[in-house]
Amino acid sequence: MTAGALLLSLIGWLVLALAAIGTLYWAIATWALARFLRRERPAAARSEAVTLLKPLYGAEPQLEANLASFLRQTHQGPVQMVCGVQREDDPAAETVRAMQARHPTARIDLVIDSTRHGANVKIGNLINMMARAEHDIVVLSDSDMAVEPSYLAQVLAALDRPGIGAVTCLYHGRGDAGFWSRLAAAGPSYQFLVGLVFGKVMGLAEPCMGSTIALRRSTLEAIGGFEAFADVLADDHAIGAAVRAHGLGIAIPPVLLAHASAETSLAQVWRQELRWAATIRALQPGGYAGSVIGFPLALAMLGSLVHPLPGLYVVAAASAARLYTKRVVDRHAGTSTAPFWLLPVRDGLSLAVFVASYFVRVVDWRGTRLRMEHEGQIIRPVENTRS
Repeated sequence: MTAGALLLSLIGWLVLALAAIGTLYWAIATWALARFLRRERPAAARSEAVTLLKPLYGAEPQLEANLASFLRQTHQGPVQMVCGVQREDDPAAETVRAMQARHPTARIDLVIDSTRHGANVKIGNLINMMARAEHDIVVLSDSDMAVEPSYLAQVLAALDRPGIGAVTCLYHGRGDAGFWSRLAAAGPSYQFLVGLVFGKVMGLAEPCMGSTIALRRSTLEAIGGFEAFADVLADDHAIGAAVRAHGLGIAIPPVLLAHASAETSLAQVWRQELRWAATIRALQPGGYAGSVIGFPLALAMLGSLVHPLPGLYVVAAASAARLYTKRVVDRHAGTSTAPFWLLPVRDGLSLAVFVASYFVRVVDWRGTRLRMEHEGQIIRPVENTRS
């Protein structure tokens, strides 16, 4: 055997070993996810006054339906929804006006303000919106989230726990725009969700996500308000870190939100996921490097190219673990994000994004290119490509 062939053989065995370890990890992590979601209990309707913050940008296939789901709650107290855009001609503004007309009894405020406060456009939007927020409890959530009627009750019950300063929520994916959006949505459902809950259960991670960040106004003021995060790319992570720095915890109720994906091309999926991956790599380099075992099916398929027979067994085991994940997530989400045959494609794309993230310093955020610095910091946009 030549030196080159020997090296290739060793690499093949290493990849298969990583795949085998990843398969075992994936089975255990999925079991932990199933146990975590089984903890769900009906929460009694609440009466606290709540302000929902919805920073918006552009048209999304199901934007009005997503926003309206936050109005159809079992919650019995006052609810104010503040929607913010930065341009009068933003299509999202028309969506909000249509909602105001269709829900005349709901309190829906629209803020249009182009004032910039830093490199993070979303945070700048939130700063502008806070002038209209009236209530003590503030619930921030991304525009592409949809919720069930018990959402506010579950979030507020979690926020009432002793020592809790903020609440965030898990989510599964939902493709709204065809094949590419379903491929993108399979990532949150069948990869991100499992790893996140495993990290939380094992005490390895304290996530805080844009799906939901609920906190009291006093807590927000204590961490410096949204102004403190105006130049931070990973603003949700930074808000969570700031809450924990004040000696408060972050709760995750056992409910699943739906995250709507609207990508219509591979390029859109790639840019979005590369931004996420590069941000996580910058924030948690050690843990991110270890997450390579989170792609067992892709690794097993690669290893089988060098060692076909043992690789076949690992591919079968990895496929079984991934099928287990799909069944658990689909059962609790009440729907299937994507067919099983799409998972090898999904895992292969995720592995490619993982590798590419080590070569990225500039990311795309809704048409604006941002240069990353250490710990998720960003400087002024490198180049504005927004039309």
